[in-house]
Amino acid sequence: MNTLINKKVTFQDLGVIDYQQAWDLQEKIFADTISIKTGNRGLAPEDQRPTPNHLLFCQHPHVYTLGKSGKSEHLLLDEATLSQKHATFYKINRGGDITYHGPGQLIAYPILDLDNFFTDIHKYLRFMEEAVIRTLAVYGLVAGRIEGLTGVWLDPVEQINPRKICALGVKTSRWVTMHGLALNVNTDLSYFGNIVPCGISDKAVTSLQRELGHEIDLTEISTILKNQLGILFEMQWDAIDSE
Repeated sequence: MNTLINKKVTFQDLGVIDYQQAWDLQEKIFADTISIKTGNRGLAPEDQRPTPNHLLFCQHPHVYTLGKSGKSEHLLLDEATLSQKHATFYKINRGGDITYHGPGQLIAYPILDLDNFFTDIHKYLRFMEEAVIRTLAVYGLVAGRIEGLTGVWLDPVEQINPRKICALGVKTSRWVTMHGLALNVNTDLSYFGNIVPCGISDKAVTSLQRELGHEIDLTEISTILKNQLGILFEMQWDAIDSE
């Protein structure tokens, strides 16, 4: 565990970025953070370096990603059809099954050393969900959780027509996190018809645009989500970089 607690978080909005490029950036920050933690072992407190925290926001071109526990058959397209839809496919190192990312979807990648906040993965996931729930409330949408399932849902209680609006998938090592959440804002939901989303075949997927009947300003909702994450995690913004 760190003896130097650092709640400062560097925020960066990457704009629309290729999935592989964003993944490579995450991996570099992730590896650098773990390297600092490893290097601190055995050092006197005054010689240790604080570990950094990063929060990346972005959108991706059309892409499907399959987590470590996912099934390849949950992608309902072959390579030729993927190409026709201008989409790519990656098997990646997060938890969870298959999901879709694309334009109009807000992606948040927190790369945090949880030793700086709290060492509880369950709490970490619930805090990310809570930030989304609070963000949706600003737009008049009542969202919540469904027991046994990750992510954020509309109609989570009565479940007459439960609809997933935000997916989560993370990787952690030595309490350092990567990957994160995907919130459907102005997303083209037809792309979810080409997969079994998160391995769940009996529940629908939705977006703010579908629920509210109009497009949402992505800059506005990005600011709201960032602020909600900051409140819940008690983040101190170290630097704000823009696209």
